[in-house]
Order: sequence, then structure tokens, then C-alpha cells
Amino acid sequence: MAAYIIARIRVTDPTQYEEYKKLSPAAAAAFGGEFIVRGGETETLEGEEETRRLVVVRFDSMDKARAFYRSEQYQAARAAREGAAEAQFVLVDGA
Repeated sequence: MAAYIIARIRVTDPTQYEEYKKLSPAAAAAFGGEFIVRGGETETLEGEEETRRLVVVRFDSMDKARAFYRSEQYQAARAAREGAAEAQFVLVDGA
């Protein structure tokens, strides 16, 4: 069953964040991850307005998503993001 990592990101340093954007796709692909949403235009339909960058990455399983997030390759990307953004990552089992 598919699993998704949903990230809500407040970018504080766009220039530095670009480095993270270069590194994260290869890390996700190494674990079969596919970006479904990657910071496109948003419109809040209900509730508090969402102003953060939204990202959704699909994996074949919760285990593969966890392996991606814990991988050395992704941790290097994450280190590049440090100081450039505040992030919340949620892993959810798909239907």
C-alpha cells in the first residue's frame, strides 16, 4: 500500500533552500519516491490560510518512506536545508 510524506515548509532563506531542492529528489528516487506535489500554487478552501510550501512524496510503503527519511543521502539534503527553512514532515499510510 502506498505511503506519503507530506511536508509543510516555511522557507526563510530562498537562496540556501535551492541547494536542498537540488539534493532531495535523488534521495527520494533512491527509495522509489515520487514527488506528487512540490510547492505549486495553493488556495486555502477552509480553515486557517496555508502560507507554507507544501510537498507530497509518494512511496510504495511506510518502510520505504522511513528508509528514505533516515538515509544518509537525505540527511545530507536535510543538513543543506538547516537554517534555510522550518519544516514539518508527516508520514501517512495511503488508501
